[in-house]
Amino acid sequence: MIHTEGNFKTIAGASIFYQSWRPEGEPKAVLLVVHGLAEHCGRYMNVVNHFVPRGYAVFGLDLPGHGKSDGTRVYADGMRDFTNPLKTYFDMIQGWHPGTPIFMLGHSMGGLIGTCFLFDYQDKFKGAVISAPAVKVGASISSVAIFLAKLLGQILPKLGLQGVDVSAVSSDPQVVKDYNNDPLVYRGKTTARLGAVLLDAIQRVTAEARALRLPFIVVQGSADTLVDPDGAKMLYDKASSSDKTIKIYDGFCHEVFNEPGRARVLQDVETWLAAHC
Repeated sequence: MIHTEGNFKTIAGASIFYQSWRPEGEPKAVLLVVHGLAEHCGRYMNVVNHFVPRGYAVFGLDLPGHGKSDGTRVYADGMRDFTNPLKTYFDMIQGWHPGTPIFMLGHSMGGLIGTCFLFDYQDKFKGAVISAPAVKVGASISSVAIFLAKLLGQILPKLGLQGVDVSAVSSDPQVVKDYNNDPLVYRGKTTARLGAVLLDAIQRVTAEARALRLPFIVVQGSADTLVDPDGAKMLYDKASSSDKTIKIYDGFCHEVFNEPGRARVLQDVETWLAAHC
């Protein structure tokens, strides 16, 4: 396995960290990881260790305000703060591996960001793996709460609103412990502005999901309390793709690639990828 790290600059001059794990020789396909809220791309080693020995390359970047990348922690002025660096990195990967199929793998907030990115660039991808996508506002969040979040995003954009419930990340205590001890994981509260940006993105996905037409697979845990599991079903049902798959894993928590039963998830994704390469 060949591991590389690097940085590139955004138009505004911010440094974005990226890394890759590649097999010897040209990979059969590339998985482009878009990570979730408050974490970083280095937390996907179960994906790396499963797919690289099978001939796939895994590429990931730390989104602005996350991990080793520049930016105010868990903050964004707009969705383009994420999608613009993602496009730059995608173009870099295409330059390194011309002609190699590229699949997006977006998890949680990364599933939301990735879906918005696909609306504009899906023709450039062979397909997508969407894990526990944060594409639906939970029933417990009222319209008043949504209004207040958007208002605070304008007048107090860097105000912390709510953090991640670490205990809900995985049912594996070691995963939770490692998450808590990871210095690159941000454990403060999400900024009001980012919350507003994500709410706008959720509304966009709800309204435009039918524009999704590339092949994709959604993987979702039924016991997920960090995102609404019904969002995965909504995305699957509304997308226009003629080639789409959804897998709901009974009793699995949020990070299906880090659950004790992850071997089944990884095998399901591998089978789907092999059929689409």
